[in-house]
Amino acid sequence: MKKIDFKKTMKQLYAPKKKFSLVDVPRMNYLMVDGHGDPNTAQAYKEAVAALYAIAYKIKFNSKKSMDQDYVVPPLEGLWWAEDMETFITRDKSEWEWTMMIMTPDWITPSTFAEAVEQVRQAKNPTALNNVRLEPYHEGLSVQIMHIGSYDDEAPVLAEMHTTFMPQNGLAANGKHHEIYLSDPRRIAPERLKTVLRQPVKRA
Repeated sequence: MKKIDFKKTMKQLYAPKKKFSLVDVPRMNYLMVDGHGDPNTAQAYKEAVAALYAIAYKIKFNSKKSMDQDYVVPPLEGLWWAEDMETFITRDKSEWEWTMMIMTPDWITPSTFAEAVEQVRQAKNPTALNNVRLEPYHEGLSVQIMHIGSYDDEAPVLAEMHTTFMPQNGLAANGKHHEIYLSDPRRIAPERLKTVLRQPVKRA
């Protein structure tokens, strides 16, 4: 049985270069959980991520066992926004809103998701389990770049994206700031972390 790695089959989405580029992001399905607050300290964030991974791996196991389709669970992703978007530059994370998510193959149906949720409930029953949903998300035209370094070093890159690259190319923001976490911060030094930074845009 061949194991699909979406980071390799969709390199245009998961392996951009270290310079700004445009990409057309297709409609995809995600496991999602919403929340608020500093991801470093908010208990809701920890609970959301724990529930996401529990369901994601249960779905992967069921897909391999029952559907003969195996795959690598895609990386954790996050949509980030705030009432005052300047908080992304000042890094006032206590003001941030977020949706944490994990991409799910298109052959996973709502009934498959529901079955996995009940199995996780019986086995672990993580606190945020009932907050997880399966939902399509379509970003379309987006600017993205590979950022290597600490999450707190993203501010200058984001400032350049929004104040230089986008205006110079006739683009305006058209959605929530999106990050894809390709590295495990528990195992990788901050200066080596790889994160895809993405901003949906429209022609101004």
